[in-house]
Formats: sequence, C-alpha cells, structure tokens
Amino acid sequence: MIKSVSVAALPVTENLIIQKNRIENDLKPDCKRVCIVTGTHGDELEGQYVCAQLAKFLSDNKQYLTGVVDIYPAINPLGIDSVTRGFPMFDLDMNRIFPGSPNGSLAESVAYDIVHDIEGADICIDIHSSNIFLREIPQVRLSEQTEAMLFPYALMLNVDFVWIHTAATVLESTLAHTLNMRGTKTLVVEMGVGMRITESYCTQLFNGILNLLRELGMWSGDTVQVRDPVVSKDRGVGFLNSDAAGIFIPCIAHGSYVKTGELIGKVLDPITGNMVELAVSPCDGLLFTLREYPVVFGGSLLARILGDGNG
Repeated sequence: MIKSVSVAALPVTENLIIQKNRIENDLKPDCKRVCIVTGTHGDELEGQYVCAQLAKFLSDNKQYLTGVVDIYPAINPLGIDSVTRGFPMFDLDMNRIFPGSPNGSLAESVAYDIVHDIEGADICIDIHSSNIFLREIPQVRLSEQTEAMLFPYALMLNVDFVWIHTAATVLESTLAHTLNMRGTKTLVVEMGVGMRITESYCTQLFNGILNLLRELGMWSGDTVQVRDPVVSKDRGVGFLNSDAAGIFIPCIAHGSYVKTGELIGKVLDPITGNMVELAVSPCDGLLFTLREYPVVFGGSLLARILGDGNG
C-alpha cells in the first residue's frame, strides 16, 4: 500500500511528495513495525535497489510476514531527480536538519513529517552510500552512546564491518540520532559508492534485513546464514592520503586484508605517464575504504584500513 508521508507545494503547480510502501500481514495487537529508509542524499542510490528488492519480495511472499514493514525509498526525491547530494534550492544537507519543524522551511517541514511518521517503530534501518570518491564495504556505524542498544541488531544485518565511533556534534541533527534519542532504534548502514549500484552489496544487505525480520519474529520464510562482521571499537584506523596529484590506479581488491607496506595503488602523471607515487598501507588490517574516483591531489584520501588489534 503506497502512502504519502509528506506533501508540500512547489512552484508551477507541482508538489513535493514523500511516499512509503507499507507491506503488512497477520496484524496483532503486539505486532512489530520495521522501517527501511534511504535516499536522504540524492547521490546515494544503493538503498534504492535494496528497497526495490524488499518491496517486490515481501509483497510476493506476505504469507511469511507478521507485522508491518514500511519502505521509504526516497526521502529526498528532489535531490535524486536532480542528481544532487543535498536538498535542491536550499543548498543544504538534508541529514543535518532533523528533527525539522512543522513551521520551518520546506526542507524542515518535510524532515518533521518524516520523523513523526517513523517514530514509534521497533527498528529503523537508515541506508546510505558513500560519495562518488570512495567505495565502502557494507558496514553499520554506531555511536558509543547507542552501542548497548543497537549492537545486537547490527550483528544481524549481514554486513562485513561494524564501526563503533565516538559521537560528534554534527550527528545530533541526523535522522538516526533524532530517532534514537526518541526511543526508535535506528541503525545506519553505509556501503558502496555514490551514483552507482553495487548489486552484490545490495543483495547482501537484503538478506541481512530478512534475517533481522526473522530474529524479531516477523519473518517465517527462508533466510541465509549471515556473516560475522569485523567489529571496531578500540582498534585504530589507518588513513592513506596521496602525496601527489595525478590519476590513482588501485592495485588491490577492496575489502582485502593488507600488510604494512603492501602496495595499495599508484598515482600516475597523465601528462608524462610517469608514476609519481606508490601508495602503500600504513598498517596491517582490513581495507574497508578504497578510492573510486581516480583524480587525486595532494592530501586526497586513497584508503582507510582498520588496524589489527582486539576490537
């Protein structure tokens, strides 16, 4: 069932409409509700495919579902339509304006409606991609503040990596922080690269969400065995930045385990063809971020490595 979450007038007799697809079955007084949210940034499209997979699969197999699954495939449709990361016309990052305001600007009003529609769910999965420059392995990111509440659910989602980080002030205006502070458990998933769809990553998360539904008692159909993710809490992260300008060519597979000094990639000067830098790993560990966009300058981030240690 398609429902409108927020409707706002736009110029030239058009409307901004935020929609969700509600899939429900075998409703009981104590049944659970899970929300799948994506499309906060217009250049993040991996979640679009996850939503499409879930909407089709759950609709075709509702006999195995107990409860409600709300799917929000595009909470920033203007950004997706215009291929821009932020909220067009306002030049802002939509994930920095929550919880919004019913009497605020267009973007703030939309944010307010989204929060109030999701609020009260048992679990919310907020799916993001990386930007166009970097590729990320499927991961859940948690703050130390929400670790105790969310960590057990993160292990259910079939991701490769769970990153527990210190809370930063900027996170207070995100959808996930807002919902968590209001008692709606919300996990942030990040994977892939901006403006692209990595089908294998999307299918991996799709299977993880089915497993989560099963663990919550909402799904009685088949599921796959989920992965045991690497967990980072006290482990250091090694950052590899370019020392030179040029074209970056990776020399190792994303998601590999690397050794200190191992070649990650090389930087070429496109004018002369000469190699101007050999980029090597600063530590032993998991290569969880790798540069996707090849043009680099001095200081450009090339990779992030989760250092070996007791997580």
